[in-house]
Amino acid sequence: MNEIFSPKLLAGKRILITGGGTGLGRGVARQLVEHGAEVHLWGRREAVLAEAAAEASEPHPGSVHYHTVDVRDYENVDATMGAIWSEHGPLTGVLNNAAANFIAQTKDLSPRAFSAITSTVMNGSFHTTHAAGKRWIADELPGSVLSTLTTWVWTGSAFVVPSAMAKAAVHSMTMSLAVEWAKHNIRVNAVAPGPIPTDYAWEMLNPTDKSSVGATQTDSIPAGRAGTIEELANLTMFLLSDACDYLTGQCIAMDGGQMLAGPGTFAGLTSLSDADWQQIKETSKAASESSKAQRSV
Repeated sequence: MNEIFSPKLLAGKRILITGGGTGLGRGVARQLVEHGAEVHLWGRREAVLAEAAAEASEPHPGSVHYHTVDVRDYENVDATMGAIWSEHGPLTGVLNNAAANFIAQTKDLSPRAFSAITSTVMNGSFHTTHAAGKRWIADELPGSVLSTLTTWVWTGSAFVVPSAMAKAAVHSMTMSLAVEWAKHNIRVNAVAPGPIPTDYAWEMLNPTDKSSVGATQTDSIPAGRAGTIEELANLTMFLLSDACDYLTGQCIAMDGGQMLAGPGTFAGLTSLSDADWQQIKETSKAASESSKAQRSV
């Protein structure tokens, strides 16, 4: 158990994590529970969500609930948000963590691929933030929104253009709503973690040996290592707690100094050939098909 914070740090908090069935969201969920929060997980794969909920709630049975939600669909988001409000009580925090991404040459992207990424990151973050925010305002309740971004919001990044564009949009939403909603005691912030290894994301962003010169590598990080989910959870808990209600509109980089030493982007992949990219495409497609198969279980 993480002993930096009191185990009661988040007592009374009810926090939603989108994309909570896997990766960073799944890892952070357990830390929130261990510090007193009730957690709601959203995602599209019910079997994965059920497994994540059982894992996260192990220290405190009944503390985690899951809901099958496609954040790209506003009606689905709004209806599920309403159900949480009526069945469990108002949320106190939202963690926009749902994402989609893969490396590719932009010239080869289809409109469908572009939309799959941007609609999840940009539209999904707005839909979830809006559905919670309008309820907080109507009920005159405080709230906190936290979005998981990357340092590409400041630098852009080659070969992940849809993700870079969409996350930059969420960064803009963060700054804009921080001003608009401050009078309602709603804080809006973001975190931009550097490389933190998770299974599926690594398959999509580092699928082959030749793609290993990108932003997922640690040789460009002054700290000399990747970050950990526990470190991200510590920052997340601070931002979702009552420790600093004066903090809003900020995006905090947690990347071991990577961005300051040189942008943590995929610019290093410019040397790859079309044949290399074809191999990357085939490997990423296999990982994606495996993920889709899990959704149908």
